Amino acid sequence: MNTDRYQRGAEKFKEIKGENGEEIIERLKELDPDLARYVIEFPFGDIYTRPGLDLRSREIVTVAALIALGNADLQLKVHIRSALNVGVMRQEIIEIIIQMAVYAGFPAALNAMRAAKEAFEEVDTAEKTENLKGLKPNKVIPRLIK
Repeated sequence: MNTDRYQRGAEKFKEIKGENGEEIIERLKELDPDLARYVIEFPFGDIYTRPGLDLRSREIVTVAALIALGNADLQLKVHIRSALNVGVMRQEIIEIIIQMAVYAGFPAALNAMRAAKEAFEEVDTAEKTENLKGLKPNKVIPRLIK
C-alpha cells in the first residue's frame, strides 16, 4: 500500500465527509479492506486532491453524475450530504436535480429528489441530536404519580 497516497486520500475524505469521515472509513474497511483502500487511494487520494476544481465543484459534478447513473441512491445520498458539508446549498442541490431531469430523465430526477429529501432529513436529525447533546436541564421538575 502506498501510505502517502492513502494518507492523502484519508485526509481529503475526512475533509469532505466531516465529523463522520473516520467512522465511514472504518465501516468501509469492515466490508473489505482492499476495497476500502481503493476507494480512499484512487478517488480521494488521486482525483479529489488534483488542482483545477474545488471540493464544492467536485461534489456538484459527483451529485450530477450519480443522478445520471440512476442506480446509485445510497452513494447519491452520501454525496448530497458531502456536498452540503462543503458548502453546496440545499436549493442548489434541488436545481442540480431539476437540471438533470433534462439529461438523465424524469425517473432519475424523481428518484434523486427522494434521495435528497432523505439526505436532508438525515442531516436535520443529526443536527438536532447534536444540539440536544449540549442542552442540560437547569432543574428537574418532579412529577406526581397518581
